[in-house]
Amino acid sequence: MPLQSTLSGGCSRAIDTQSDGKSFEQLRKECLQNGVLFEDPDFPATDSSLFFSQSAPIQFEWKRPKELCDNPKFITGGADRTDICQGQLGDCWLLAAIASLTLKKDSLARVVPHDQDFDSNYAGIFHFQFWQHNKWLDIVVDDRLPTVRNRLIMLHSASNNEFWSALLEKAYAKLHGSYESLKGGSTMEAMEDFTGGVGEMYDTKTGPDNLFSVMKKALDRGSMMGCSINTTSSAESEARTSTGLVKGHAYSITGLEEVNYRGRKVKLIRVRNPWGQVEWNGPWSDQSREWDYVDRAEKTRILQNSTEDGEFWMEFEDFKRSYDKVEICNMTPDALTDNTKRHWEVSLFEGQWIRGATAGGCRNYIDTFWTNPQFKLELQDADDDDDVCSVVIALMQKNRRKLRKEGLDMETIGYAVYEAPDDNEHVNKDFFRYHASKARSKTYINLREVSERFTLPPGKYLLVPTTFQPHKEADFIVRIFSEKKAPPPPSLPEEETEEEKGLRRLFDQLAGSDQAISVRELQHMLNGVLSRRKWVIMLYDRLHLTSFIVDNTGKMEFQEFKVFWEKMKKWIMLFLSFDTDRSGKMSSYELRSALNAAGRTHLLNVYIHLEEEEVVFQHFIIKMIHLLSRWSQTYYFKVFNSPQIIESIRT
Repeated sequence: MPLQSTLSGGCSRAIDTQSDGKSFEQLRKECLQNGVLFEDPDFPATDSSLFFSQSAPIQFEWKRPKELCDNPKFITGGADRTDICQGQLGDCWLLAAIASLTLKKDSLARVVPHDQDFDSNYAGIFHFQFWQHNKWLDIVVDDRLPTVRNRLIMLHSASNNEFWSALLEKAYAKLHGSYESLKGGSTMEAMEDFTGGVGEMYDTKTGPDNLFSVMKKALDRGSMMGCSINTTSSAESEARTSTGLVKGHAYSITGLEEVNYRGRKVKLIRVRNPWGQVEWNGPWSDQSREWDYVDRAEKTRILQNSTEDGEFWMEFEDFKRSYDKVEICNMTPDALTDNTKRHWEVSLFEGQWIRGATAGGCRNYIDTFWTNPQFKLELQDADDDDDVCSVVIALMQKNRRKLRKEGLDMETIGYAVYEAPDDNEHVNKDFFRYHASKARSKTYINLREVSERFTLPPGKYLLVPTTFQPHKEADFIVRIFSEKKAPPPPSLPEEETEEEKGLRRLFDQLAGSDQAISVRELQHMLNGVLSRRKWVIMLYDRLHLTSFIVDNTGKMEFQEFKVFWEKMKKWIMLFLSFDTDRSGKMSSYELRSALNAAGRTHLLNVYIHLEEEEVVFQHFIIKMIHLLSRWSQTYYFKVFNSPQIIESIRT
């Protein structure tokens, strides 16, 4: 069964991610007590933090703000969209999202905590918070920034003594492994990481007739928006048009207005180039004649002393002709075409596409399509005043930027929704051969997330997320937004079984205030739980925790440990059930029987990778953990056992 939970709310505490387990407050306090400035061992001031595919093309110097100016400030006069100027890195998509973030003060205060500055309690350490795969993470950085000739060469503020935006970019680069990992992307990706929201995308040429009102309503509700112009070749990327717009470049949308112009209403949109310069030069640009025919007070209110700052107005019809794509990140998945604000229930599934097992590709590959992960959905109650259920399904692939240094990038992904059969078995090839989908993503695309809005009759459905081609490996999450009846949350402590209560007591003894356990604490817990069976588990190095374990943090929460423990029990009992001769080993015949009993799509990859004629118990468990949990080969469990220990486990 896939992991399933209610999505984290905006008020949830961010998880500390530093490798030593210490929080920002702890690290800052230690530096102040010792009279030293923080130096981040997890993201050092070296070329490896800048690039992973090449050596540094020039000599960079890492300098702290106090080495660059006399009176550095974290934020001066409030964080503003004009504080964001692009440097030498091709991450305009990130800058466009930051510009949109500055318009939403509540979200900005979460991403950029204000409990830090260069005056009181300065220790060369700062922190920022980002949403990643259903959790908020607290990312700590030191304030050493890459410079050339005493000038910041990455993101910076227009003011040479303001540093919040440069430090924010550094923290985001650390989250993804390096500055280079931020090259190229979708504004939507960063907007979701800043809010935990859900994205929608509109084609300006084929979008709804009321696109202006949809966007106006989104902006009024605090949604973040970006736009871009498509390119037909790499040569067109960053190419400037005769009207001053840049192709393949991420812009942020910062305002929408209607003005009276010569007796008629004109719809206007305000767009910002994160470069801080290069603007639209057509009608309604900063110095155009159209503004002469607008009421002076209205003109002053709207223009707000506009200068060459990269921000400009244009008529909405010109906008639709000039731009191709609009991205909207909603704080909640409210129906933007409906004036009534709806409350949605949100749930999450996690899964993996594994070569030879669960990476079946899209419906074009019917022979393998059925092997993809399958998730059962039940829409029980129709929307208020309607006979259908509104649902937003968002499929997101995980950690792809961080994997770029391994030669991997975004996979091309999508999904289909089918009416589910009555039985609970994994659906086979014949079902998909003879049944059409009830809903599906509009296209397969190599973005981090594919999101679509549907209306479906109440009933049971089968969601099949896939890569476009088979045999493409990736981890993913699916977020399901429904207006009614989300799947039930995990059982409360008072409903736990005696075994769960025992696990929780042991967990609580080891977990700190963050209610999570580290790798070493996990080792102690497992040894404590299994000590009665004389079964010892050794953990080597720092685990690369994925799937049912918290991403990026190296820590595990109780519900995740429960899922892991249930899997461990099933693996142990599976081995014992099919080790028919009680030898502590399984023959290839016994292994085939075990895999068949567990379900082909669940364990088939184990059979593919286990080539020995006989499989001993510890090898079986190691393979199960390594393959099904998708842990790196350098991070693994080593299980020590003997026939006597096997017998003790049986009893």
